[in-house]
Amino acid sequence: MAGFFAGVRQLEIMCCFGCMSVLANYFAFMTFFPACVSLVLELSRESREGRPIWQLSQIASALEEEEDNKPNPVTQRVKMIMSLGLVLVHAHSRWISEPSSQNSTSIEDPKVSIGYDDSMPKRIDPSMPLWQFYLSRMLTMDIEQVITLSLALLLAVKYIFFEQTETESTFSLKNPITCPVTTQKKPTESCCVKEYERKAPVTPVNEVSSKEEKEAVIKPLPLEQSPMTSFVVGDSSSLESSSDEDGEKIELPEQPRPVDECVCILKNPDQGARFLSDAEVIRLVNAKHIPSYKLETMMESPERGVAIRRKMLSGKLPQSSAIQNLPYKNYNYSLVMGACCENVIGYMPIPVGVAGPLLLNNKEFQVPMATTEGCLVASTNRGCRAIMLGGGAHSRVLADGMTRGPVVRLPSACDAAEVKTWLDSAEGFKVMKDAFDSTSRFARLGRLQTSVAGKNLYIRFQSKTGDAMGMNMISKGTEKALSRLQEEFPELHVLAVSGNYCTDKKPAAINWIEGRGKSVVCEAIIPAKVVREVLKTSTEALVEVNINKNLVGSAMAGSIGGFNAHAANIVTAIYIACGQDAAQNVGSSSCITLMEHTGPMHDDLYISCTMPSIEIGTVGGGTTLAPQQACLKMLGVQGASIERPGENACQLAQIVCATVMAGELSLMSALAAGHLVKSHMVHNRSKINLQDLRGTCTKKAA
Repeated sequence: MAGFFAGVRQLEIMCCFGCMSVLANYFAFMTFFPACVSLVLELSRESREGRPIWQLSQIASALEEEEDNKPNPVTQRVKMIMSLGLVLVHAHSRWISEPSSQNSTSIEDPKVSIGYDDSMPKRIDPSMPLWQFYLSRMLTMDIEQVITLSLALLLAVKYIFFEQTETESTFSLKNPITCPVTTQKKPTESCCVKEYERKAPVTPVNEVSSKEEKEAVIKPLPLEQSPMTSFVVGDSSSLESSSDEDGEKIELPEQPRPVDECVCILKNPDQGARFLSDAEVIRLVNAKHIPSYKLETMMESPERGVAIRRKMLSGKLPQSSAIQNLPYKNYNYSLVMGACCENVIGYMPIPVGVAGPLLLNNKEFQVPMATTEGCLVASTNRGCRAIMLGGGAHSRVLADGMTRGPVVRLPSACDAAEVKTWLDSAEGFKVMKDAFDSTSRFARLGRLQTSVAGKNLYIRFQSKTGDAMGMNMISKGTEKALSRLQEEFPELHVLAVSGNYCTDKKPAAINWIEGRGKSVVCEAIIPAKVVREVLKTSTEALVEVNINKNLVGSAMAGSIGGFNAHAANIVTAIYIACGQDAAQNVGSSSCITLMEHTGPMHDDLYISCTMPSIEIGTVGGGTTLAPQQACLKMLGVQGASIERPGENACQLAQIVCATVMAGELSLMSALAAGHLVKSHMVHNRSKINLQDLRGTCTKKAA
């Protein structure tokens, strides 16, 4: 560059050509050549047998695959470089030459004098530096040069940025081509159930008349993708056609066949239900040849059985479309049958939120919560944050034992007392334990608790159940033990294997005092600064509200295990997300929340939650379903613990207790600060229905 501005003529010319060669090499070998190579590779990536696809039809196919994508940056770059190069070449050739009208003067040096034609432009040897010469030429362009360069720039802009809008080319994929060839599309499914396709007349395809039309209509076939799980709602129309194992389509009659013929088809091992239409299956159900509760097992797929049941149900409802928005497709009903639900007509999607991280015993957890109550997840999340900033929570499992309390009857109250005495003895307990433990690898009888009411004797069996919640396991052991008890006392009569002495799914003082399932305690210390900045209240206000609300208020109401703000909210949300028995939130939500001053300045907050009857498990029941297993995996407690049976269930119980404490902390803070109503007006009020009503004025909550 120093030589370019030196003022020496030959040096300036040499430096000018040097700079131009550098630019040319850069554009050619650093940008233009790699861009062209990339373009060639892109066009040849669909090659057949190693040969590039230069055929016109195959290029059109490759382009169609990219039609819905963004413009190819490689192609755009090539266009820009080519256009810029052409403009520069044209401008340079115009600037360094004089038009013929201005060529009256000749070059004085006879050595370089050449006889030019008067009509041809002559090269100029400027007496000034080259950079000044080019600048002066740019500033003194005539009208012809301005118009020419303007048109060149406009054409370049159009060529680069607006070429895809052109529809004049017969090879433009965006240009609709009028052609007699018809494109067969996949039949659109109904919004709820896929109808079996009827045999339709085949429409002949018209031949393409010319070679140009053949090339123009060649398009790649769409790739068949495997069906993915999706959320599908709709009406109850079901599958009306089927395919056999070889993939051949089964043609079904439009009119139902006689019942006897349908029964023969159903019982034929080579045919079965897939050779029957939905209407014929419904006729067999009405004729009692197919039990309605066995539709899933007797159809070729459980989903079709659910669809037929929906079809039968829709006609009995006040509105036939009542269950249209209840989804049922793309669900693994094989995990439901015989385990979770009967007479299935679909599944209920519930929003799942996450609260966390919850720092518990020096380990972080992201807690899934399935709920439709606004503010619940957000409030619990705030409590988790406060616990995290305070150093985390700590918990311990106090006891572990599921219970079952049968009722037996004796001829007299004295006989009942005699049996009670025998059961309370070491000999009686050993006999019952041997019988009980023989029914399971995990169930081990830990305690017998008895109570007499007249002739009735109530026996409360308590046992560990591993990682299962354990009701079925302990019921099986209880039944075996009662049979052994009848051998000792033949006059004993078993009234019920469950005599409400357990007690299951009902508030009971015995669960609150003696515990049931997992008994857990959890505690944390929240610094005063966190109480002020995160919870927006003070330690003194929290302690006062907790005493007067959770303790005195619950006592005034005669509550059993309800000495808390809203433990049931958190327990139920986690139970639904993790596949637990949601009805067991009745006993599992029993909790007492305590708060007090602590710390050197007596302004920190100590909080604890004690929950004596968390009925929970990580195997069996709803934990076998895939979505619920996903939530258990989030917590790292899915399935049974191989090394230490029961550890996963105990860990989940501690997570529940700690999350309850987070929810208690946040709600009590909102009450102490007076923010409860305000937050619920913002986050827990649906305005959809109000806005749909005409003449209704809704205001955003402040």
